[in-house]
Amino acid sequence: MNIQKYLLLVDDDPLLRKSISLFLISQGFFVRTADNVESALLIIKEKSPDVVITDIMMPKLDGYDLIKILHADTSLRKIPIIFLTAKGMTHDRIKGYDLGCNAYLIKPFSPDELVSIINNLLKNNSSLSLHQNENNQFVLIENLSTISDLTSKEKTILFLVAKGSMNKEIAMDLNLSVRNIEKYISRLLKKLILETELN
Repeated sequence: MNIQKYLLLVDDDPLLRKSISLFLISQGFFVRTADNVESALLIIKEKSPDVVITDIMMPKLDGYDLIKILHADTSLRKIPIIFLTAKGMTHDRIKGYDLGCNAYLIKPFSPDELVSIINNLLKNNSSLSLHQNENNQFVLIENLSTISDLTSKEKTILFLVAKGSMNKEIAMDLNLSVRNIEKYISRLLKKLILETELN
């Protein structure tokens, strides 16, 4: 029996918030909504969602503030974040990815594409399931020695991801660009998923 995945939708447009949440519920998700960042943070403190979908332009705190707050908390920084916004300029998207969003979808958007992105993030997130050992260090459940074709750099990046490091931090540690780190992580996820399918 599949566990129903929990999504948090943050948008100050009541009509859009209602229509998106109803569609996601019809697709089998459990959805909570918030009309501002402050309310969203209270909901997240109650129970961490599997994915956060948030607008950027909101009164007081905005979507950029939300992602910064979540990434500053080690217990929340692994929650996948989708920006769903009318801010569609290239520099807007770059800012979103630099801050660590997992996906950037521009309004107007296809609801089916949103669901596809959510499912992909959930799948990728589950392939990097983590547990904490007695020293409070994050350790990958998967035995890396069973994945035969990881390079030494990929193993290093995988270890840093497992510790909860953000892409920007990993890039600084390894003297690489954030985009290169994103490419490495994308390849790692494909290898981990392939390994899971083969076993």
